[in-house]
Amino acid sequence: MYVSDPKGIRVITAPTLQKATGTVGPPPPDLVRIRDLVYQAVGIFHPDNKLCLLQERCGLRMTELKVHTLREYIECLTVLPRRQAELIALLNEITIGETCFFRNPPQLDALRRIVIPKILREKSKLPLRPLRIWSAGCSTGEEPYTLRMLLLEETRDLLNDWTVEILATDLNQRSLAHATAGVYGDYSTRNLTPRYRQKYFLPFGDRLQVNEPARANISFSRLNLSDDGRMTLMNNLDVIFCCNVLIYFDLASKRRVIQHFFNNLLPHGCLFLGRSESLFGVNEDFRLVHLPGATAYVKGGPSLPEGTTV
Repeated sequence: MYVSDPKGIRVITAPTLQKATGTVGPPPPDLVRIRDLVYQAVGIFHPDNKLCLLQERCGLRMTELKVHTLREYIECLTVLPRRQAELIALLNEITIGETCFFRNPPQLDALRRIVIPKILREKSKLPLRPLRIWSAGCSTGEEPYTLRMLLLEETRDLLNDWTVEILATDLNQRSLAHATAGVYGDYSTRNLTPRYRQKYFLPFGDRLQVNEPARANISFSRLNLSDDGRMTLMNNLDVIFCCNVLIYFDLASKRRVIQHFFNNLLPHGCLFLGRSESLFGVNEDFRLVHLPGATAYVKGGPSLPEGTTV
């Protein structure tokens, strides 16, 4: 999930970009109030120099609702009976994902060669052998499907007696509907090898659809990472992927989410972030480890994956 770029957005007639982002004076109070509503709901913060993005997204909803001012739109978000539904609709416009299958090969290779074998050794003596992976901010589903295919392809022998579960969550309902359908075009599938295309996909017109083996053991659901109650339920996890999501949170929201991740992971657990993301200045409980070609965060102690450096 990421706050979308305005490219390709149609022209809207609701309050103009110049009014929201002009260099003279503060931004419109009504737009600031909508920004605060979004922040309170999901922890995504739009600084003043990014308010044009928020205004364009509000404009799309205002056109749909046939309202003409931000003040009227605030009523849609706060007063009218469908205010919760409208907030979700606005969040669907704000949180538009851009991703693809096998987006970060070095990170996936580190998961396959180092992290997963280490976790299996840690849990090998348990009577039940669950492997639980969470794709937090899964967008349109490419990441959890990639993880599922990777486990099927690379670690089938190791996981014969294991119960594998991949939890895939996102804030955006439209993205989750796309993920559930599992139908993708050329852009999302550009990194797939011919072998993966043939083994894990079916033709669907001029696109590809994920087949049943690659869908198995993945559950998609809507989750707000700022919902403390729901976050406490995401427990007993071995691996968390949260890539290119936290960069759109302010520091306070990041700290709260990361603390939940720390609590959600088992002692041997591992957290993967996006290439440009770091916990420096955010959290001191996690320990950074350098894997071949990638980095990850662990709880520390003897559970650090072999072949890594701190």
